[in-house]
Amino acid sequence: MKSLQPIEIVGGGLAGLSLGLALRQQDIPVTLFEAGSYPRHRVCGEFITGLGEDTITRLGLAPFLNTALTHREVAWFNHNRVMQIQPLPQPALGLSRHQLDAQLADAFVTSGGTLHAQTRITGNAKPPGRLFASGRRRGNSDWLGLKIHAYDLPLERDLELHLGDHCYVGLTRVDRTGCVNICGLFRGQKISATRADLLLTYLRVSGLAGLAERITNATLDPDSFCAVAAVKFDRQVAPKGRMQLGDACAMIPPFTGNGMAMAFQSAECAIDPILAYARGETDWDTAGNRLHSALHNRFRRRLSSANLLHPFLTSAASQRLLSVLSRARLLPLQPLYSVLH
Repeated sequence: MKSLQPIEIVGGGLAGLSLGLALRQQDIPVTLFEAGSYPRHRVCGEFITGLGEDTITRLGLAPFLNTALTHREVAWFNHNRVMQIQPLPQPALGLSRHQLDAQLADAFVTSGGTLHAQTRITGNAKPPGRLFASGRRRGNSDWLGLKIHAYDLPLERDLELHLGDHCYVGLTRVDRTGCVNICGLFRGQKISATRADLLLTYLRVSGLAGLAERITNATLDPDSFCAVAAVKFDRQVAPKGRMQLGDACAMIPPFTGNGMAMAFQSAECAIDPILAYARGETDWDTAGNRLHSALHNRFRRRLSSANLLHPFLTSAASQRLLSVLSRARLLPLQPLYSVLH
């Protein structure tokens, strides 16, 4: 019997871990390198939309999603005023990345995978058999992402989406203890504040003082606070020449709620090309071309659509237009959802 080629995955987020698990189910030897440790908090909406049953089945994700909350309604706010409350086109999932990443990592090791946490792979070496799921591609951007968990914070609906001055913020429950994930994207302002007050300060200067007051009255988990600067969104997937998954493949604006789903879907796209390489049925370059084509075909429409729509959520004039359309019940949520997922 012909020996199987080993696979290395650089990056132990959703894409890297779920692909590693899927390959281990086929007895492929997999080594995964993660620069951080588990569990850890990440800037993430912790809200999954557009993840189909086929992807869940192919990656074996059902045991890790069975405790997720099911969300069905969204409340849109513009500068602290409710614009509209709508049913989501499809039920969505709410769950903590802090728990999910750790569960996937444990399952990967249990399956026989080799995990090197707190190990950073440096340099640009890309030998055959090495994939990169190591986070977003670097670029120039003045977007800042902030996230924290809160308790004792009542919500208007399953998901609240707040529009402010050059920002938007999502709130959603992520477990049955009442934990609410608060994740915001802010642009163009450099603020000096302590770590504990940074999110609240950004909310206030962005015209969301009412939301800041609600959060102040809640119980915040300081250990869950995290931030990421220079967040850049992609109009297309990463170019050929390097096998990239998850955020390293493409970053979609977070208003879509589709970032976590895309991480899993990129891993699904990689399964067949990587299996063919590991089994000696194709070479690494051919596998890379197949993966790039699959990622391009799957994500190109939603990436370009999301980047066209993103400015409408952050500029004052577009927010006023959205408010008018919402009050008139003319916001086309279902068609928008279909092109963004």
